[in-house]
Amino acid sequence: MKKKTNYFMKKLVYVIFCVYCVLIATVCLAQNSETDEKPHMADGLRASGKIYVVVAVVVTILLGLIFYLVQLDRKMKKLERDSGVDKVD
Repeated sequence: MKKKTNYFMKKLVYVIFCVYCVLIATVCLAQNSETDEKPHMADGLRASGKIYVVVAVVVTILLGLIFYLVQLDRKMKKLERDSGVDKVD
């Protein structure tokens, strides 16, 4: 069982690393150094007050994800404790 868990953790770390690299590349490519224009969408949302709605939705989604991960971790710990599987180092 430990080999299976190790394999899963290695794959999970690999996937997270790949997603991180893609996000970093996206941020780097999104920088537009050719023009010095300010983002009109952000100014428009800020002027109309809708930027707060966008921020509230993003924060709600992130809090939901964090809550889900904490709950999932608790359930996994309980299952591991009930099944008698050793803790992975």
